[in-house]
Amino acid sequence: MSIARERLSPAESRAAALEAARRLLIEQGPQAVTLKAVAAEIGKTHANLLHHFGSAAGLQAELVRTMAEQVTRAIADTVERARHGEADPREIVDRTFDAFGKQGAGALAAWMILSGNRDALNPILESIRALVNQLTVSHEEHHVPESTLWLVLAALGDSLLGGSIAEALGLPRDAARDLASRTLRAQIAAHHPEAQRGKGARP
Repeated sequence: MSIARERLSPAESRAAALEAARRLLIEQGPQAVTLKAVAAEIGKTHANLLHHFGSAAGLQAELVRTMAEQVTRAIADTVERARHGEADPREIVDRTFDAFGKQGAGALAAWMILSGNRDALNPILESIRALVNQLTVSHEEHHVPESTLWLVLAALGDSLLGGSIAEALGLPRDAARDLASRTLRAQIAAHHPEAQRGKGARP
């Protein structure tokens, strides 16, 4: 259902368009994220969105950038809390898997690649690189890029084929999340033993 909004500033128009694009992505899939569909959602014209984003590819790229920044900020916060025993690594796994699955980033990334729009994925790569730099608190933490690599690949793969593969193998739908959680929990315990002491000290 379209939502007419008038007298929005350029920044507000962009924000409204991106929120509408996110809804379309989740509800109908990446092929639904077009300038025409988003314009109808927010009561604007195709030309208005063309002015803000340049093209449908521009809109999709900006949506990817916004989603990537929001997700990596949340993951960074959860990782820091997990390192101090204030959060379980399962939260990190769930946030990452949800971003690619429930929030549609996996389907959008795959669709862009198949459409030949690989450049639109650069914001995801830049956000992941920034996340790794933020979480690598010392030169000895070589595990951070490696952990990020397998976690992102696992989340992406799960978003596209996880359900079908789990069913074929007779495993629960969350089997990949459970495996990723156990692996990440062991890595954090090995490199940040204070997190385990923190957990033991709490009731």
